[in-house]
Amino acid sequence: MSKVDPEKLMVKAEKLTKLSFTRWTADWKSAVVLYEQAANEFRATRNDEKAKIAFEKASKCHEMISQPWDAAKHLESAGSLAKQLGEWNEVLDFFRRASELYSECGRAQPASDALAKGARLLAEVNPEEAIRLFNDACAILEEDGKEQMAFDLYRDATEVYIKLERYTDAASLLLRWGLAADHCKAVNSQCKAYLGAILVYLYTHDFKQAEKCYNDCSQIDAFLSSDQGRCSSKLLAAYEEGDAEEIKRICLSSAISHLDHMIIRLARKLPTGDLTSLRAKDAEEEALDEDDLT
Repeated sequence: MSKVDPEKLMVKAEKLTKLSFTRWTADWKSAVVLYEQAANEFRATRNDEKAKIAFEKASKCHEMISQPWDAAKHLESAGSLAKQLGEWNEVLDFFRRASELYSECGRAQPASDALAKGARLLAEVNPEEAIRLFNDACAILEEDGKEQMAFDLYRDATEVYIKLERYTDAASLLLRWGLAADHCKAVNSQCKAYLGAILVYLYTHDFKQAEKCYNDCSQIDAFLSSDQGRCSSKLLAAYEEGDAEEIKRICLSSAISHLDHMIIRLARKLPTGDLTSLRAKDAEEEALDEDDLT
């Protein structure tokens, strides 16, 4: 059993931060040592609620003495404890505030990491907030020219979008990933992201959007000449032919097998719609074009 009473440490720290007739200025430096000691004692005895409070108070002390890095670290600890307690709004708040403090230090990577940690903790219970955190985490790295450090974030965010069945958003994020990969010359990741976006559109049976996506991405020579580009071309041709068996065969190819599991799972379900109606629609549109005399 610990010889230190964390409750007494908290009381002593509180006195040091409160002004009185005998104390005209708060002693934040002395208080933070006591709060940190109390937090560790509470955590050791698995008193998560009081440990969380102590870490938050220690963070406040570090802010008051202009030590944002240490303040952010304590907020992350408080956020992890809030997760254990199921206090999801606090999880969101603590990790957002931690990110802001890291940004004050001019540290983009830890600022992004803090948001990502919060997002991963929230992904199951509040996926919408998780998505916002992931997107903000990506934006921080993009603005700092560290797009390659965001690849795991794009992947995680895309997976959440797919779980939410927000397929258009998933495809848009994959295209954003492709653009980021282009900026850092990560050609393989870029081509995989573009093929992933095309597959997501096909999963929603939006052939026109898939075709447009392919045409846009094909403006980039690296994609056009890649395994992923050739796979996309063959897949769209099979859709135009209405050949379901060929679509299934292509979806077993190595170009698709090397994508992320979330995309592979969608590809293995193709085709998802009626291919005959797709061909009929194309024929109807061609006929309308021929009748257009303008």
